[in-house]
Amino acid sequence: MRQLLQLHAHLITSPPPPDAVDPNVVAVKLICAAAARSNPRHAALVFSALPAPNLVVWNSLLRVLALHHLHPVALRHFRRLLAAGSPLPDEFTFTSVLKACAGILSRPDGEMAHALVLTRGFDSNLFVRNSLVDMYFKFGRPDDARCLFDEMITRDVVSWNTLVSGYCSCGDIAMARKVFDRMSERSMVSWSAMIAGHARSGDLGAAREVFDQATEKSVGCWNAMISAYAQNEKFSEAIALFHRMLQIRTVQPNEVTLVSVLSACAHLGALDLGRWIDGFIERRAMGLSLFLGNALSDMYAKCGCVAEARSVFEKMAERDVVSWSIIITASAMHGHAEEAISGFHRMLESGVNPNDITFMGILSACTHAGLVDAGLCYFDMMTEEFEIVPKVEHYGCVVDLLSRAGRLDQAEDLINSMQVAPNVIVWGALLGGCRIYKDINRGERVVQHILELDPGHSGSYVYLANMYVSMGRLEDAAKFRLMMREKRVVKTPGCSWIEVDNMVHEFFMGDRSHPQSEKIYSMIRTLSLRMKLVGYVPNTSLVSQSIDEEEKENVLSMHSEKLAVAFGLISTRDGTTIRVVKNLRVCNDCHEAMKVISRIVSREIVLRDRSRFHHFKEGQCSCKDYW
Repeated sequence: MRQLLQLHAHLITSPPPPDAVDPNVVAVKLICAAAARSNPRHAALVFSALPAPNLVVWNSLLRVLALHHLHPVALRHFRRLLAAGSPLPDEFTFTSVLKACAGILSRPDGEMAHALVLTRGFDSNLFVRNSLVDMYFKFGRPDDARCLFDEMITRDVVSWNTLVSGYCSCGDIAMARKVFDRMSERSMVSWSAMIAGHARSGDLGAAREVFDQATEKSVGCWNAMISAYAQNEKFSEAIALFHRMLQIRTVQPNEVTLVSVLSACAHLGALDLGRWIDGFIERRAMGLSLFLGNALSDMYAKCGCVAEARSVFEKMAERDVVSWSIIITASAMHGHAEEAISGFHRMLESGVNPNDITFMGILSACTHAGLVDAGLCYFDMMTEEFEIVPKVEHYGCVVDLLSRAGRLDQAEDLINSMQVAPNVIVWGALLGGCRIYKDINRGERVVQHILELDPGHSGSYVYLANMYVSMGRLEDAAKFRLMMREKRVVKTPGCSWIEVDNMVHEFFMGDRSHPQSEKIYSMIRTLSLRMKLVGYVPNTSLVSQSIDEEEKENVLSMHSEKLAVAFGLISTRDGTTIRVVKNLRVCNDCHEAMKVISRIVSREIVLRDRSRFHHFKEGQCSCKDYW
């Protein structure tokens, strides 16, 4: 891009004679070159400097804007072309314009463009007709799209692919399959469309069956299947398929592949693979586009590497509200409230307005740091200054903020004044405050609200059972445990993941399925003895079963995150940071145990639970025991 700008500057300062080179020809080449370097804004700048652009220049610009999803800008330029009265649009103009109308679901513009197609006599053009079929499918009008397809005198493989993709996008997999089976020639686009149509309907088995049937798999097929796994939370399967893709020399991952795999890495905490992808991007000189940069930054943030996430962010040539939200949320999750707040104000100074996700990040930062008044100010700013309607998640965050600070009356008043119906998460945040401050009467009332919304909510039964045990009301505790059995209420099993040597290992509570179980449990026993020698006392009050103290200690020692840490200790070199991801909130006992383990083994332990990161080092936690 730097060389292109230099060349453009030279053309401006030392222009060739008008009779030697047509300015329109030069403009088309500059527009296409800028677009190829993902800089459509520079392409538009080149266009704006022309006093009398011809139709080829207009079409080049419209194509670039449509390809880069700048659909409103494309339609704005199309209206300028029509207002000028000359040159008149042709079939190439309309293919870009119809794509733009479809991209922003602008039905009035689409119908106007269709009318102009008919007026100008381009309705029988193959490329225009394919664009019309695609547009009407995206408008949710499959009957109109099919009618246009059936009227086509000539069809190519793109026509059939458009029909298959259109039915898949409308959710009509059965009709898409009928069309797919009728196709005499199937391209990689049609195979990819069928795979994607089965991620969207949630039928991963059928999607994999289609993927396996494709004899020659393009990068599009691989991308469709990998993203299907990632979008349906089958992250291990997405990574496994990516590894298989790397073994095939005939196809190479592209930006779309890497974005999907980075998403899977982020969810599983697969830092080693994420770092390998970072190196792959650098080795291939791929450049950090907006989407790839956001995915890479998000991966580092969710794997506990905030410094690396910020480094990626700073290297990005273009940043949007997603980019800023990732960094703000990352700072919040790691307990760096000051950095989150600073990033929020930097974003405003750069001219980027926050969205609802940005405010979730800044509210979370205030919650984890106990900044109650600041959090309430940002909540007011969201509604009053930026006119963003709070979602139930925002209310849940503020209720959590107030509840953690002991302002339970204020938290309950906020719930009762919500503009949307409170859900289990909102009431659960208040229940968390009741647990911290041992407000049993309010807790019983909150549990009733939760069970009305979700009769199978295991956390409510466990909360009351544990509270009753702590108060010596053993009969009441037994009643709730019996009620859980009678209603077949099952606790969400704790699950933890740890990556070692590019492989993600999964552990459940009491898990003995791992090949190295004997060594893992031997390490658990060793740790337990060493921890007690330095004063650790297991918090057996968290175990609600009617068993003796020794058995309760044994239950606590088998929590999934402890198994993952034990595996990390036997599988990595001394001094290596251990990184674990857990699907639930870390319990008080495991939190205390991790602090002790980090001190006695001289290791840093990074644990990401359901709501935040905990960095354990030398017997301390980054959350300062406020989580």
